[in-house]
Amino acid sequence: MKKILLLLILAVPSFTQAENIEQILQMIAENNLELQSHKLATEAVRIENKAENSLGDLSVTYSSFYEQGEGNDHGSEFVATQGFDFPTQYAARHKQAEYKNAAADMQYQTARRDILLKAQLVCLEIIYLNKEKELLDIRQNNANKLEELYNIRLEAGDANALEVNRVKMERMNVQTMVAVNNAAHRTAMQTLLTMNGNKPLEFSSNEYPQTEDIPDFNTLKDMVINADPNLKSLSYSSLAASEQINVNMQNWLPKLELGFRRNTDNNKAMNGFVVGGSIPLFSNQRQVKISKVESLNAQLMEKDAELHVENSLMSLYNEMLQLKETMQSYNEELMYSSLSLLEKALEEGEISIIEYFIETESIYEKLLTRMELENQYQMVLANICKNRLIE
Repeated sequence: MKKILLLLILAVPSFTQAENIEQILQMIAENNLELQSHKLATEAVRIENKAENSLGDLSVTYSSFYEQGEGNDHGSEFVATQGFDFPTQYAARHKQAEYKNAAADMQYQTARRDILLKAQLVCLEIIYLNKEKELLDIRQNNANKLEELYNIRLEAGDANALEVNRVKMERMNVQTMVAVNNAAHRTAMQTLLTMNGNKPLEFSSNEYPQTEDIPDFNTLKDMVINADPNLKSLSYSSLAASEQINVNMQNWLPKLELGFRRNTDNNKAMNGFVVGGSIPLFSNQRQVKISKVESLNAQLMEKDAELHVENSLMSLYNEMLQLKETMQSYNEELMYSSLSLLEKALEEGEISIIEYFIETESIYEKLLTRMELENQYQMVLANICKNRLIE
């Protein structure tokens, strides 16, 4: 019996229940296929950078020759050589490879940050939808109670068909809003599922994460710019481009070649060494000039990206302040209290059903607006603090 129960448990799909956004992001960081692809691409870049500074292939040649005539003497030659650059070039390329590797690492961190930010924004949307569903449930319960109440009043002659129809239309309207909410929730959860590599998960929180006070803009700007992985990647790329100038300036140095040589004939064999080299008098004439232009271009790209980050941050900062100020003008406690008072007044016959729906509709709209503002505020804050998602 225990074995049967165990098999039944294993046959049921397991869903990982996450209580907060941090747990969701941790799972997605482990399971996201796009992020795994970026990680492999970064490793490939590292291998490629190392290969560019390695020795070339060993060259091996063998030749056999014969003498025509009576003697038919036979001889052979075997040569094995290894070419390599001037030693200082390897040091320069090694330093450049370190900058390229650092740039690739920061590109991976940028991709990781952006993927996790997208997941975080989806989680914030789900929290909003859960909070909206709570409000819709309250509204739906009130509509059901009113429909039951006015059906009784209609039978007793205390209400007319028009009032009953108005209550039924409100109930239909709320049902439609619930259906839209459910559809949006399913879409958001499917997005999280895809980002988690189609590994099941559940997220049912209806509370936003605690937020910290944001410092003044100048302090915030310095923090963001110093932590931004994309800017770091461009900075390392600029250093690598600058180091390329040094690499190209050393390309005029001779390329060396050392090897072993063995000659044989019918009577004897001779061994020796091969020493050679080439002087690149013409192949490097324009490379230094090109690398200087590319270095300047990399510096300009870095500066342009920094300006874009600063301007984007300024927009987000101003939007955050405006949303915070607007949210503070809404008193949720007062609005929920007003809903209770209106319901009581309707039950006691102090107001008509038309007056009730006009007032409650206005309050529900304000509550939804307050929820939307809070959600926008949380999303703006997530964008401002996105560099915290870096490993």
